[in-house]
Amino acid sequence: MAAEGEAQTVSEYIVHHLTNLTYGKLPEGFERYDGSVVAEGGLWTTAHGGIEASAMGFNAIHVDSMIWSIGLGIVFCWLFRSVAKKAESGVPSGLVNAAEMVVEFVDNTVKDTFHGQNKLVAPLALTIFVWVFLMNLMDLIPVDLIPHVLMLLGVADYHKIVPSTDPNITMGMAVGVFFLMLYYSIKVKGFGFVKELTLNPFNHPVFIPVNLFMEVVGLLAKPFSLGLRLFGNMYAGEMIFILIAALFGAGVAWMLPAGLLQVGWAIFHILVITLQAFIFMVLTIVYLSMAHEDH
Repeated sequence: MAAEGEAQTVSEYIVHHLTNLTYGKLPEGFERYDGSVVAEGGLWTTAHGGIEASAMGFNAIHVDSMIWSIGLGIVFCWLFRSVAKKAESGVPSGLVNAAEMVVEFVDNTVKDTFHGQNKLVAPLALTIFVWVFLMNLMDLIPVDLIPHVLMLLGVADYHKIVPSTDPNITMGMAVGVFFLMLYYSIKVKGFGFVKELTLNPFNHPVFIPVNLFMEVVGLLAKPFSLGLRLFGNMYAGEMIFILIAALFGAGVAWMLPAGLLQVGWAIFHILVITLQAFIFMVLTIVYLSMAHEDH
């Protein structure tokens, strides 16, 4: 980040907007951005830049990602609770109609994709779809608006408002789905799950090590593909928004092209954020359906 009172370069502008508000413990002897050295015992503080965030290690937490993801989860619960209280036997309208369309869409998707018997899957699919959609939707807010307001208020120098551009959030959700896969695989299949891992695709004891290696790799690939796909697509979308925003600082001649690009990409991005929420939901249903299939 540029020094106070100096204009940011394009690279500094991009790095600043891609840096999370991170809280953690700096190690003893670490030299901070202002030249001070961390005293004995370390220092719990907010990171100033990516170097300090990296020095904090695994125990650091992205405060902005946690606040926005939990906050949007609360918004989802409050919104659908309000709709449920307003729902009645007559013809729905407004928000109630929109919510019923979403619920019906998710319910039909579950019926078409999930072939087991589990009352958890449909509510889980609805939660994932709406929650991921709301997190992705934050990408349509102008990239400078909320971070700049927070900087003026003295709250934080670094702040990202799109939780799905943080791999910690997307992988956390994917790992949660992965644990559900393991739980239902063991619950439904029992010892058959072990046979599935050791006797597939070659049904002979000699090939157990080979089968186990291939099946475990395939099993572990599912949460990684689930989480990293969402992160990669949303991170790329955010990067394009930031690059377009940087054009506004290139001179008056770039104002109109940058504005048109911003509007055009925002319209296209509406499809992207919806599609990514749908893909995350469908893959979750498919993986849980596979966990319930006892051959």
